[in-house]
Amino acid sequence: MVNLLEAVFLGIVQGLTEWLPISSSGHLVIVQQLLHIEVPLLFDVMLHFGTLIAVFALLWKDIIKILKSLIGLDFQSPSGRLITFIIIGSIPIVLIGYFLHDFVESLFTNLFAVGVALFITGIFLFLTKYTDSNRDLEKNDSLLIGLAQAAALIPGISRSGATISTGLFKGIDKELIFKFSFLLSIPAVLGANIFELNNAILNGITLDIQMVIGTVIAAIIGYLSLKFLFNTLQKGKFYLFCYYCWVIGIASIIFSMFL
Repeated sequence: MVNLLEAVFLGIVQGLTEWLPISSSGHLVIVQQLLHIEVPLLFDVMLHFGTLIAVFALLWKDIIKILKSLIGLDFQSPSGRLITFIIIGSIPIVLIGYFLHDFVESLFTNLFAVGVALFITGIFLFLTKYTDSNRDLEKNDSLLIGLAQAAALIPGISRSGATISTGLFKGIDKELIFKFSFLLSIPAVLGANIFELNNAILNGITLDIQMVIGTVIAAIIGYLSLKFLFNTLQKGKFYLFCYYCWVIGIASIIFSMFL
């Protein structure tokens, strides 16, 4: 059972790490391993739901445009084309998540693997320093970005770090890749939440006040993190997150040798 202080702490960690390119799943492993905090399945689901609310709050105008295009079966307008791109980009994570679920789940108890993955994330982030982004998004790009999102099932590989970096490597406009990255996250996170929520209900886990507080905090901090990330990306300083990933990654590798 998570107490109130732990709920607040985990809500802050989730809000900061879910959308910043530093891997929330990697930090979850680190927190659980080093602080010995047992996080109930439903609590983890609710934290992710909180940060998903932040995406809706920031991109609600784009989401409404996409829904209008979907209702009108308009797949030629900019928002309509995004529907096709999101569907294509979602295919890899569905397939990999289904067929490699047990392997990915085993990594959530491996602090060494998380450290290595964080270090790799840092390398990709650093390399974005040398990119020039100014073009539109195409179908092939959406599939490649979808593969990057699927790779982020591995704890320590940042979802936003992998998808935005891939877009920048392909020369896609910064604002466009930012929006697409997080629009693409909606079906992935929502699908995972529904799946885990079903497991939580089957296991008889119920909602409590700590979960509600953690969810609200994750939503607020998640929204602020998204705004901060967008501003950082626009200023061409996205790569700076690499140093944090390298420090935490190396520290995790070292700590794993003594656990």
